[in-house]
Amino acid sequence: MTNQQAPVAICTGSGRKNGLGQGILLRLVKAGYRVVVSDIGHAEAHLEERDVGVSAEMAEVVANIHQAGGEAIAIACDVRKEDDVSALIEKTVAAFGRLDLMVNNAGIGYVMKDMDSISLEEWNLVLAVNLTGAWLCTKYAARQMKLQGDGGRVINIASQAAKSGFPNMTPYIASKHGLVGLTRASAIELGGSGITVNAVCPNHVTTGLGERQNEYFAEFSGLTVDEYLAAMRARIPMGRPGLVEDTANAVAFLASSEAHYITGEAMNVSGGEEMH
Repeated sequence: MTNQQAPVAICTGSGRKNGLGQGILLRLVKAGYRVVVSDIGHAEAHLEERDVGVSAEMAEVVANIHQAGGEAIAIACDVRKEDDVSALIEKTVAAFGRLDLMVNNAGIGYVMKDMDSISLEEWNLVLAVNLTGAWLCTKYAARQMKLQGDGGRVINIASQAAKSGFPNMTPYIASKHGLVGLTRASAIELGGSGITVNAVCPNHVTTGLGERQNEYFAEFSGLTVDEYLAAMRARIPMGRPGLVEDTANAVAFLASSEAHYITGEAMNVSGGEEMH
């Protein structure tokens, strides 16, 4: 039975099975949220099927959430397109009556090459999804939250790459640094409306994308994947890379009533790897 009083959350980039977005939504369901699975829904140039959540896989994620006892729907959205983002919010409100939490998780992290080899098209694609998309979703989610009049939450999934640089992922790192700036500026503008805006900055998480990054950077470093992962564990004080649930738990905390006075923060979830 639908609980009309339960809060509602959207998570972009959540249409991949076993991905970070699915993990975030499953954790939010445990916290009592009704949820929207959102992803681009189709492949296209520079967005291969292995890199995006297509409609069939989005439906599987919804089914997984239903199996876990949650209430979920899927809404396709290309976060680069303002009309799509506006429609995402409208369709969510039409289905569930409100919006309480926007999780900006959609991102591209598979453009891995030296700076000189990156094309302008690749640069623009990464910035459009990782940064412009988060701005558009924040803009339209905040409009709806203001209309409701009882505040809300925006949580941006940034990265350890939002605070530290490393080679061969220039557009990704630039976009994630920008996402922290967007978080801080939005928090200042929206605080008076009771809307908090925070970022979560995880270190490496071995999802499907994470496996591709492991393979690339192992070869870049002249190591086997096992050797690369061993070196990663050695530099992390807690001795392991991040897990999906580490980030999901941080999102659930920032979405909770206990975090109602926290805004403009970029929370490290890195096992101590990222120290500031």
